[in-house]
Amino acid sequence: MSSLKNKLSTNKLTIGSWITLGNQGIAEIMCSGGFDWLTLDLEHSVIELSQVQQLIAIIKHHHIAALVRVSKNEEVVIKRVMDAGADGVIVPMINSKADAIQAVNYVKYPPLGKRGVGLARAQGYGTNFEAYKDWLNESSIIIAQIEHIDAVNNIEEILEVEGIDGIIIGPYDLSGSMGYPGEYHREDVKAAIRKVEEACIQLNKPLGFHVIHPDHQLMVDKINNGYTFLAFSLDFFFLGEKLRSEMHQLKSLIQ
Repeated sequence: MSSLKNKLSTNKLTIGSWITLGNQGIAEIMCSGGFDWLTLDLEHSVIELSQVQQLIAIIKHHHIAALVRVSKNEEVVIKRVMDAGADGVIVPMINSKADAIQAVNYVKYPPLGKRGVGLARAQGYGTNFEAYKDWLNESSIIIAQIEHIDAVNNIEEILEVEGIDGIIIGPYDLSGSMGYPGEYHREDVKAAIRKVEEACIQLNKPLGFHVIHPDHQLMVDKINNGYTFLAFSLDFFFLGEKLRSEMHQLKSLIQ
């Protein structure tokens, strides 16, 4: 069992981040940050599938778990990123038990799932299939993204699906599904989030959140509230926030 899979199965804290810029240097720099895992974003970036395979190789070379947030809960994109060597997937818009089962089916081979067999990088280009099959059963990771009010209402059923290793809340889309995109500080949106928190804590399942702004105190707040699968900001925010802060301070001294 992989280190990340073991930590998820025992609900231990893990901290990762998001890569949206399909550049080798960016990935290598992110790998120096001490993260447990890094996620390549295929839903809200222009990263191409060919780049995903290269970036997975870089991340895993640094002994960090490589996850991919796929564009949707769809068979072909999931099996292609898994065949490229991903350690697991974060699947958007898991709104029901049926959605969760579908995601598991697309990751796992029969009899645990329905994924078709291909021989690519993950399977050692045909030389390592049996070992990969064992690894897939024991160590592959499936995270359900909870980002719709329907998912909140079905959260217990989603969490109980065999093969779902944890969830991560998407507050922007969740608030949007309630008619208030981006207004996730509204009381009704916060109440929906609390319902997800309570279900995960009650069932002892990893509770995840993506803290967008690169402020470590926001991460501490989430940890204190029981979150154990935490994404800390993303590549362009780490870059942009630092350069804007330093330039602002510099200009305040020289003007």
